[in-house]
Amino acid sequence: QVQLVESGGGLVQAGGSLRLSCAASGSIFSINVMGWYRQAPGNKRELVAAATSGSSTNYADSVKGRFTISRDNAKNTVYLQMNSLKPEDTAVYYCNANVRESRSFVVYHDYWGQGTQVTVSS
Repeated sequence: QVQLVESGGGLVQAGGSLRLSCAASGSIFSINVMGWYRQAPGNKRELVAAATSGSSTNYADSVKGRFTISRDNAKNTVYLQMNSLKPEDTAVYYCNANVRESRSFVVYHDYWGQGTQVTVSS
């Protein structure tokens, strides 16, 4: 089993910054993609940013230029630096990891964190 533990959410004023962290632990052989998703009340969960083990990154158009995703592969940790926050960034942010647990079999499973609330006041 694999566990993802997130931290760093909170309440911030518009224009402020927050940094989210997510550490993966457990039965991990390797991790392909790690990313952040968010879900606001009444909305579907959406991709915010993702990073491969080779450091390729992908961002939602709404956060490009404001958010930066990074990984520490040695620590199985992914970060999301969020700058110039807007009220519309308010949501529960979830960490996701695409994990290979077995050395013998190339099979990947998706795991999710418990979510961390980010609230941006106007």
